[in-house]
Order: sequence, then C-alpha cells, then structure tokens
Amino acid sequence: MSPIDPTGTDPERDAGTGAASPAPGAGPVVDPPEGAPERFSPPASPAAEPFWAASRERRLVLQWCRTCERAIHFPREACPSCLGDDLDFRPAAGIGTIYACSTMPVPANPTMAGREPYVVALVDLPEGVRLMADVVGEGALDAAVGDAVAVGWEPLPDGRHLPVVLLAP
Repeated sequence: MSPIDPTGTDPERDAGTGAASPAPGAGPVVDPPEGAPERFSPPASPAAEPFWAASRERRLVLQWCRTCERAIHFPREACPSCLGDDLDFRPAAGIGTIYACSTMPVPANPTMAGREPYVVALVDLPEGVRLMADVVGEGALDAAVGDAVAVGWEPLPDGRHLPVVLLAP
C-alpha cells in the first residue's frame, strides 16, 4: 500500500458490496519525527467541534453553508460569503493541489523544534477551500506549487488528529 492510500470504510457506500472501500477524506496516520517535542494542540471552538470529532476517526470534513452552498474552512459561526448561519459538515475528498509552500529551516514556533526543516503548504481542495498543512513523508522537502497531495493525519495528545498532506506518487 502506498503511504497516501486512503484507509477506512464508509458503511453506507459499502453496504451489500462485500468490499471495504475507503471513506472520503480518510488517510494514514503519520507519526512525528522521532525525538520531536509534542505538537501544540489547536484549540477547538464550538463551531469547529464537528471537524475535530471527525479528525478523531481520521475523516476530513468541511463546513458547508446550506444557504449559498459553499464550503468553508476554517469552521466558524457564520458563512463568510453570505453571512448565513445554516451550516453543516460534509465529507471532503481528502486530496488537493499545492497552491503555495514554504520550507522552514528554523522552527517558526517552539513546538516545531526538532522537526526542521519542514514544509508548510496552502492546499487547494476540490471543494473550493484552502487548507494549511505540513507536507510530510517521502519527498516532502521537494514539495512544489502544483504538486498533487493527499491528506494524512498526525496524532495529537488529546486523541484528535491534525491534517497533514503527503505528496502523491
């Protein structure tokens, strides 16, 4: 199995097929570098709770506005496009394209010490939003604008998982 092959199943989609198919947005768990300090755990606002709950199962979900039918990321209380508050969460494909990336030779945050050099990217998702994530795994330091990526998950101390991206083969 390639390191970016999705994992997990979707019981509704798989019902009656006898096959285990990947759930949308599911991806592998990616361990931090050996000896790296514990990563800072992002705070979970009430609006973001469904996003973080899905991350515990390594599923990428995005907030959607039911009024204007647009994806929203990061989760918030109102749609930034129409200010509507009729919001829900939907599965995301878990793939994207690097829009911009930067190699960090020195940690920008003390919790990233021991991980340098590392690459931070803005990733365009097909749902129409941009995700900021670390590029990890084989070839990460060679990441470039236009590269295809897939979501993986780095475990956080509280049981949530932080989305990271891996370069497509």
